Amino acid sequence: MNLHPDYLLNRVEEPEDIKTMSMDQLEQLAEEMRTLILERVSTIGGHLGPDLGIVELAIAYHYVFNSPTDKVIWDVSHNSYPHKMLTGRKLGFMDPDHYQDISGFTAPDESDHDFFKIGHTSTSVALAVGEAEARDLKQDPKHRNIVAVIGDGSLSGGLAFEAFNNASKVKGNLIIVVNDNEMSIDDNQGGLYQGLAELRATEGKSPNNLFTFMGLDYRYIEDGNDLPTMIQMFKDVQDIDHPIVLHIHTLKGKGYQPAIDEKFKYHWRKAFDPATGEDRQAPAQESYNQAVVKELLAEIDEGHEIAAINAAIPGAFGLKDFQAAQPDRYFDVGIAEQASITTAVGMAEAGIRPVVFENSTFLQRGLDQLIHDVALNSSPIVMVVVNGSISSQSATHQGTFDISYISSLPNIEYLAPTSVEEMVSMLRWAIHQQDVPVVIRQPAHELLHRPATTNDYDEVKYEIAHQGQDVALMAVGGFWKLGEQVQAQLKEKLNIDATLINPISVTNLDYETLHHLPEQHDVVVTIEDGNLSGGFGETIARYFGPTNVKVLSFGAPREFADAVPLDVLYNQYHLTPQQIVDDIQRVVHTF
Repeated sequence: MNLHPDYLLNRVEEPEDIKTMSMDQLEQLAEEMRTLILERVSTIGGHLGPDLGIVELAIAYHYVFNSPTDKVIWDVSHNSYPHKMLTGRKLGFMDPDHYQDISGFTAPDESDHDFFKIGHTSTSVALAVGEAEARDLKQDPKHRNIVAVIGDGSLSGGLAFEAFNNASKVKGNLIIVVNDNEMSIDDNQGGLYQGLAELRATEGKSPNNLFTFMGLDYRYIEDGNDLPTMIQMFKDVQDIDHPIVLHIHTLKGKGYQPAIDEKFKYHWRKAFDPATGEDRQAPAQESYNQAVVKELLAEIDEGHEIAAINAAIPGAFGLKDFQAAQPDRYFDVGIAEQASITTAVGMAEAGIRPVVFENSTFLQRGLDQLIHDVALNSSPIVMVVVNGSISSQSATHQGTFDISYISSLPNIEYLAPTSVEEMVSMLRWAIHQQDVPVVIRQPAHELLHRPATTNDYDEVKYEIAHQGQDVALMAVGGFWKLGEQVQAQLKEKLNIDATLINPISVTNLDYETLHHLPEQHDVVVTIEDGNLSGGFGETIARYFGPTNVKVLSFGAPREFADAVPLDVLYNQYHLTPQQIVDDIQRVVHTF
């Protein structure tokens, strides 16, 4: 199906196909690409502002360079949609039936023009340095030009600084494009961006230049959305024999006025009506985020010294309301999860109770800080982790690993609430206690209401929601509803009155409850919304290893799921109620 028969993009199968186009045709191509980006994102969701702002850069790159012989590495790669259109994947933008055929990020399994799976920030320059150093070691003339594109706040990540520091040591060609659209995901944070603003104001002539200070050649381009200028810029540096930074000023959201006016809102959007800007699906009337922010504001009103910290994505946590109400207590460290964690440790030592907000898939970037700064110091910070779940998102944004690596650390309490009431109860206790770091895994499923059975988590005591026999179901956090469904089906289909347990914590065990379970139960079943390897189920299986109790653990295998629909994943992982009941039946019949 061709919904745009007159589009020039129909002629483009490979980058070579644009090299003979006139400037007028290239300008038309840019407008077509913007239209298609808007149509796709408004239909299925995705990154809008970053991709609209980088269309001319992508066209100019492929007009001048020879991909994939020359290599371009897109930082985060949430701005790679225009690149994908020009490298054989236009159908994923032109035909709604094929929107889901392509990833929202670069993917080598899609095209030879992509070199890495990239979905996290600040990676491109380090990858490009590695590519360039390998090229020079091999004395390989094939890959002459190595280009890294970095922007949208990625410069605030520590890895970017480390990479720039080493880029100056490259002896041959290395081209680093700093896409400066005056924004991160939200507003820019920190002194770095003051420096970029000064460079913009002086058209690159300010002596306060981070890039030249690091020994890099430098050039500034004021209008990075002017196609002839961008093409000439790339021609000027093609085959350059040393590292250079091209600092280009672009307009985030170009071509769609709402994305220009509200850059934060349109950085990434769920499906929406492009005419009105309204979400196609009405937002939920209540959310875990709202409950958390409400509790934090209430604690502050009661006189408690609290600060909220996040790493550049306040929208993921609903923190805009907190920022508006308590601007002096709101801290955005930029795209720097490591800094957010260690800064929180410093605050805690100085008498402020920091609540750090982390997305599960990004928290792994701060694992060393969790070990060395948080756990080793038993620093009583509070951390809220969102999106810890089996996910249908790209392989770059999976939230299945947090239970495994956090539960392996000493001195950290990792709590898994089943409901909004339990979430608030745990948060309140975590803020008031002084002894240990507390991490709370906010459920990633529909909001549930069920009362918390305790307000004291000093000693973990499992909640036995229903006392039965023969089979004990331990449903962790967001999988509580699944546990209830399994319990109901066991009763209906097998006449097994199973015990249903809320473990509350995935790090500390209720030894008394576990000790007595074998008295009436032959099978213990764990259900967790995460990786089985190193997860809660393995912990329980290890405990019952010396006994005759059979443990069945349900969760995700050790793999990277990649944009697989959630119902398909649940079926593959045996996470439907019927599959779990069938697996239990096979085990029960062996006793």
